[in-house]
Amino acid sequence: MQASREAAADADLFRREIGAVAPLSAKPRASVTRTPPAPLPMQTKLDEEAVLHEAISDEFDPEVLLDTDESLSYCRPGVSQEIVKKLRRGAWIVQAQLDLHGMRREEAREALSEFIREASKKGLRCLRVIHGKGLGSVGKEPVLKGKVRAWLVQKEEVIAFSQARPHDGGAGAVLVLLQPGSVGSGTGSGSGASSPSSSGKV
Repeated sequence: MQASREAAADADLFRREIGAVAPLSAKPRASVTRTPPAPLPMQTKLDEEAVLHEAISDEFDPEVLLDTDESLSYCRPGVSQEIVKKLRRGAWIVQAQLDLHGMRREEAREALSEFIREASKKGLRCLRVIHGKGLGSVGKEPVLKGKVRAWLVQKEEVIAFSQARPHDGGAGAVLVLLQPGSVGSGTGSGSGASSPSSSGKV
């Protein structure tokens, strides 16, 4: 009991010393609204990167990569020259063709990119691209002929190309060989093409 009385006496003494206590007046707090960051358009970014990856340039000079013979043939580094020889001889049957006659340069470039992309998806191997001989162009220069070769060299699906044989279009066309796809290749009995020998098979 004595301890309780002492505690009460101490509390009374404390209140007398402190005096009346009033709560501090606090200003109302401002509510802060957090604005969430804008979501990153990841798919758009990936799509744009894919377009840049597939883009082909008009400024690329393929001459350093082309053989200097009259057919201006090409094969990707690591691919046997025998592949080009077989392409010239018709070892692969032409499975699809694109005619660029009458197209402007921009139209032809886009058409060629789409043609190569779709052919690769379908598992096609051998294509013919008709660019013409330039007889109807200004100065009789085959503008598209050089551009087509420059564009083809930049397409990773393309492993070789060569000027077409006379009955396939000659100097007005180019035969293109694509990477082997997962869907039916262009060689073998099913495609009607002769089968390349193992020394140069890709």
